[in-house]
Amino acid sequence: MEVNFAKAAAAYVSAARKAVEPGLAAPKSSGGDFAGLVRDAAQATVTSLKQGEAATMNAVTGKADITQVVTAVANAEVTLQTAVAVRDRVVQAYLDIIRMPI
Repeated sequence: MEVNFAKAAAAYVSAARKAVEPGLAAPKSSGGDFAGLVRDAAQATVTSLKQGEAATMNAVTGKADITQVVTAVANAEVTLQTAVAVRDRVVQAYLDIIRMPI
């Protein structure tokens, strides 16, 4: 049985190209570092909360539909709960590190 290493290598390269789908690639980070990621997430949280407040104010003045208000407030609530959960996990991780014996 004859083995053609060039064909085998070409087959591996072809399989590797097919395995990488465009949708499976890692997203490009705007910040490029962890601080930028945290800053972007905090800014998105603040924006979501402000949109919920604006929708509520529009409802009070009669300028908004009730479904838009409910959707905006629910989105703000979920965003706030997520931010609180992440904060709690970060504080817990910090406390765990502090308690580690040296």
